[in-house]
Amino acid sequence: MSESDHPSGCDTSREPWFAEWFNHPLYLQVYSHRDTGEAVRCIRTVLDRTGLAGIPPSSLTVLDIACGAGRHALELARLGYNVTGNDLSPFLLDTARSEATAGSIELAFTCCDMRKLPHDNRFDLVVQLFTSFGYFDTEDDDRQVLANVHQVLNRGGWYVLDLINPLHLKRNLVERSCRTIGNLTVIEERSLTDRRITKTITITPEKGESLSFTESVALFSEEKISDMLRNAGFLIDSIAGDYSGSAFDSGHSPRMMLFSKKP
Repeated sequence: MSESDHPSGCDTSREPWFAEWFNHPLYLQVYSHRDTGEAVRCIRTVLDRTGLAGIPPSSLTVLDIACGAGRHALELARLGYNVTGNDLSPFLLDTARSEATAGSIELAFTCCDMRKLPHDNRFDLVVQLFTSFGYFDTEDDDRQVLANVHQVLNRGGWYVLDLINPLHLKRNLVERSCRTIGNLTVIEERSLTDRRITKTITITPEKGESLSFTESVALFSEEKISDMLRNAGFLIDSIAGDYSGSAFDSGHSPRMMLFSKKP
């Protein structure tokens, strides 16, 4: 997901990293290993944990607040839910629209900064998956996202927020990796502080100059993000440690999927 104060992309020199990188055609090539099967498992866990699997899909509205190329939004729509996929990257939204058209899948798309989410629609479920939270420089911006989600949820609605587990990341950090994707050589260099994980991606084609992009995401402890959710008005129901729904283990779980409700 990409968020920016300049969704038109008119002033690229001032765009933050996510507005540039997520709107670049190479993004999907670098992350081509993300598969539909993982998205299916994740959505099944979401529906089972929230109890929404037992409710007719056509009666429920869902917002994927940072849908990217649409893996999760498309799966929800395939199951019959009334889905809106939101992102700030026109390139990724166009990719999602093309797949929806090819598969005759019906869902709506919006192109909006998650910090400035319109409050006209209401949803029974909001999902924010695959580390699409914590892109901003200030915690106030992150808190604004939580406030927006709370605002657009129906009472009794669910919010599923999926984050990296920082303790697991620190124990398993790979500082440098190199791989080949088609005719591209991709080098990823990672650095970690107590507050953020930053990755520099250098992409070198067989012919031509290298390009570099940066990803930088805030890290949240279980205690920190739980406090932020409660302060935003949510009740935390449970936490899963991976996309299959395993119990969360702060020392070993790769993910931290928080299931919260709006009372």
